[in-house]
Amino acid sequence: MADLPTPGDARRVAGMFGRVAGSYDLLNHLLSAGCDIAWRRAMVRALAAPGLPAGPILDLAAGTLDVSLMLAGQCDRPVVAVDPCLPMLARGKTKIPPRLVRRVHPVLGDGLALPLPDASVAGATIAFGIRNIRPREDAFRELARVLRPGGRLMVLEFGTGKRRLWGGCYNFYLRRVLPKIGKLVSGDDEAYLYLAETIREFPDEAALAEQIRQAGFAEVSYRAMTGGIVFLHAGVKAAAD
Repeated sequence: MADLPTPGDARRVAGMFGRVAGSYDLLNHLLSAGCDIAWRRAMVRALAAPGLPAGPILDLAAGTLDVSLMLAGQCDRPVVAVDPCLPMLARGKTKIPPRLVRRVHPVLGDGLALPLPDASVAGATIAFGIRNIRPREDAFRELARVLRPGGRLMVLEFGTGKRRLWGGCYNFYLRRVLPKIGKLVSGDDEAYLYLAETIREFPDEAALAEQIRQAGFAEVSYRAMTGGIVFLHAGVKAAAD
C-alpha cells in the first residue's frame, strides 16, 4: 500500500486535490459513468424543497463548484462555496457563467473552522467531502453552528466500501479498476488510491446518520442511490430550547 495521506492531514489532502484539479471534473463523470451529475442534482433539489429559511446557502467542500453552480441556478440566493484547496476553487471560478457571477462566492476555508458567523446560512451541502474531514463529528457541529434554526443540511457521500455490492463487482472496480483509470487520466498515483481507501473505511449510513444527529440535527434521514453506492443524508438544525 502506498503511503497515502489520511483524511485528518488537511494540508496533504488539499495538495493532492490541487494536483488533480485540471482533470477532476472529467474523472468524476468518467468514473461514475455520469451518475455523479444525477446524484448532485438530487441533493440540490432536496435542499431547495419548500420550507427552507431565508438566507444564503453554504456549499462546503465545494471543489470545482459543480454543486455551487447548481444551487445558484435553482435557488435565488447567494451561495458561499468553501473549500481548502485553492487550485480546485480556481478551476471552478472559470466555470461560473456571467449570470451567476454575483451569486456564487468561492472562499478558501476549513470545514472545522468555517469563515462564517453563527446562524448565518439557511442551508448547507457537502458532496463527497465529509470523508476528507476529521474529526467528522466536529465538522457536523461546525455546520450546525452556522446554520439557522430550521436550516437544512444535505450530505452526499459514498456508502461504506465494506459492504459487498452487485456481487462484489463494485468492490473489485473500487479497488482494482478505479485507481488505474484515475492514474491514466490524471497522472496521479495517490489521489484515486486515496479515494478507494477512504470509501472502504467509511462508516455505514446508519452510523453516519447518528453522527449527524449527535451534532444537533433533527429529522435525520437517508436514502440509498444507485443501489447503495451513494447515500444522501438530510438533517434539520434543531431549534433552540
